[in-house]
Parts: sequence; structure tokens; C-alpha cells
Amino acid sequence: MATMGLESFRFSISWSRLIPNGRGLINPKGLLFYNNLIKDLKSHGIEPHVTLYHYDLPQSLEDEYGGWINRKIIEDFTAYADVCFREFGEDVKLWTTINEATIFAIGSYDQGTAPPGHCSPNKFVNCSTGNSSTEPYIAGHNILLAHASASKLYKLKYKSKQKGSIGLSIFAFGLSPYTNSKDDEIATQRAKTFLYGWMLKPLVFGDYPDEMKKTVGSRLPVFSEEESEQVKGSSDFIGIIHYTTFYVTNHQPSASLFPSMGEGFFKDMGVYIIPTGNSSFLVWEATPWGLEGILEYIKQSYNNPPVYILENGMPMVRDSTLQDTQRIEYIQAYIDAVLNAMKNGSDTRGYFVWSMVDVYEILSGYTTSFGMYHVNFSDPGRKRTPKLSASWYTGFLNGTIDVASQDTIQLWSNFSVSSSL
Repeated sequence: MATMGLESFRFSISWSRLIPNGRGLINPKGLLFYNNLIKDLKSHGIEPHVTLYHYDLPQSLEDEYGGWINRKIIEDFTAYADVCFREFGEDVKLWTTINEATIFAIGSYDQGTAPPGHCSPNKFVNCSTGNSSTEPYIAGHNILLAHASASKLYKLKYKSKQKGSIGLSIFAFGLSPYTNSKDDEIATQRAKTFLYGWMLKPLVFGDYPDEMKKTVGSRLPVFSEEESEQVKGSSDFIGIIHYTTFYVTNHQPSASLFPSMGEGFFKDMGVYIIPTGNSSFLVWEATPWGLEGILEYIKQSYNNPPVYILENGMPMVRDSTLQDTQRIEYIQAYIDAVLNAMKNGSDTRGYFVWSMVDVYEILSGYTTSFGMYHVNFSDPGRKRTPKLSASWYTGFLNGTIDVASQDTIQLWSNFSVSSSL
């Protein structure tokens, strides 16, 4: 990492690894592992950006009360965050509480594609339990409250000494009208309201979007006045997870990826999502203009908060090639798009490639890879081999390759380009 020139490295702490039962006794081996990782990063001049939660809830809390669909999670998550702030906070200046909060709530409690795999009965996924019409909204509400509680704790107890920042991240597809019709423009705005505003409006303004409240009705939880004040302003920055862009239409096409079906979130959203170019569920078209549009929309709609692009990368068939020129073209185009957004006033502070090395992907397992380093999973030592993208990224970070025009170079003083795991 140091040879590559990484300024920052983003990783997540496993709650189960640190506190196996979810609360109570800390695992000393887990504590040592993360302390060693953080100290090693710092010793090489690499700033750790730590995510507290990325799908791995301690099973005991799921068994005890159902995890994120129970308000008890707020207290337990805050206590877990307290341990992390206390043990690692002297060396960590950037904290993300919950990763890709929107798609986590949808995938886990509406679509059934992510742990714990809840959904209403449907022809696509065989879930053993769940209610897609209510649970994603309950989970989303508790995610916001848990984030706000951890943020409040950090600011009251640690921030004055540790000088760090804390934020929440959302998964954000780029969204663009399928046609230039008024109907599709309205549909696109509605999709942005549901997919971005669901989390961002409470974080910035203290309540859910009016359109969501009207559509979802009593199934959408209500913030008390105290909760609204606590959630509002609880993110020092917004984390964006982005990979590709989709077209949006108000009329049913032949190739909708997320049709208005079933009982849950996408039925409430009430629009049709169409892949761009050759995109499919796991193969994504490079659409850097979509990310630029997201940053512009957040700037205009949510008071231009500080933003970090916490994940952005290109999946390829695993072991297909080390000459991943498509990935280089993808990363280069997206970095250029971020710089364009910054030039137009977006307060974007950093960009993280997903991912540094090949890893297990939650939706595709080991069949696809995002890594700039190939990992031989058949080798007990998990040998790493740099792909062409690793060489390109090294050159970019060390200044021998430039994607920016001369009039954007001055932006780099506030911009960190790094990698995620």
C-alpha cells in the first residue's frame, strides 16, 4: 500500500470478531488484530477510514431480538461503537457507522438477498421469514437512530480529544430519465427521493421526504421531536457507494431490472429501473456522468455536505486476466468525473477504489472480482499478484499518470485518493 502511494485505506471492523456475543466481553485477539492493523497503516503514513458495520451482526443479537428490526439494536450498536472509539480512536480520524445503509435495509429486509435474508413470499427468493412492506422501513429507521446515537456519543465523549469525523454511507445508483418525457423526469425525481432522500433528508433536515410519507403511510416509522433533532446533522460527511447508472421510466419496459413488484420498497417507489448499455445485475456499464450527477444533486438538494466516495470499481470475471485495461479505463473515467464535480463546487473530500485485492463478494461469491491485486484462493498463502490496474493506480497516485486537466490540479490539496477492502 505504501509503495502504491495510498493516502488512506478503508476497512470495516467485524462486530462479531471484536465482541462475539454482541455485548459484554471483548475478544482480546480481535482487539489485537485491529490495533495491529491500524498501527501498521499509521506507521506507513496511511490514514485508516473505519466502517463499524458491514452486514456482520453478531448472531446472538439476531437470535435474541431480531437484530435491526428491533429498537434494542440502537443501544447495542452504540455500546459497540463506544468500544471502537475508545480502543482505536486515537489513530482513526474518519468513521463510517453503517455501510451502504439504503441497500442494506432493502437487500436484507425487502429483497432477501443479504443477511439475514428477510422478505415476503415471492417467485425470486425463497425467504423463510419477513415482511417486505414494513421491515425495510423499520430497519432503515433503526439504522438512522443507531447512527445518530453513535454520532452523539462520539461528539460528546471523544471528538474534542480525538478530532475525528463520523458519517453514514448510502448506496447510490446514478439515475437518469429513460426518455425526455415529463413522465420520466418525474419518475426519476421520485426514484431519487426514495433511493437517496430516504436517508439523506433525515440526516440533513431531520425527517423523511414528504413523498415517502404520503406513499408509505403508517408503514413508515415516525421520528419523535427529540429523535429528529438527534438525527439532523448527525453526519459530518456523507459516504457514497456507487458503481453504475440506471435509466428510470414511468412506463413498464421489457428490460426493467427492478420492476414495481411485490409488496416492498420498489413497489412503493413505483417506477421502473432499466440498465444502461450492457449492464445487468452483476455486470455494470461505466457511466461516470452518473456519479457526477449524484454529486451535483447532493450539492443542490442537501446543502452540499462533505462527501467521500467510499466504493467505486469494476467487476470482472475472476481469473479472466491480469491485463484489466477495462478496469483502468473505468477508474480513470470516474476519478475525472469526481474532479469535474469538485470543479463545479461539490465538497467531495476523497475517493476509494473497490477493491485493493480480490475478496468474497456478497452477491457473486468468488465468481467476480474487483481487486487491483489478484488473490490465488487455492494457495494456502493466498498469493497476491498485481494486475495492470495496480500498476496504473500506483503511477496515478505517485504523479506519473495524470487524469486531471491543469485547471483542476489545485483541487488535489483537499482530495484523497485511496482504496477499500
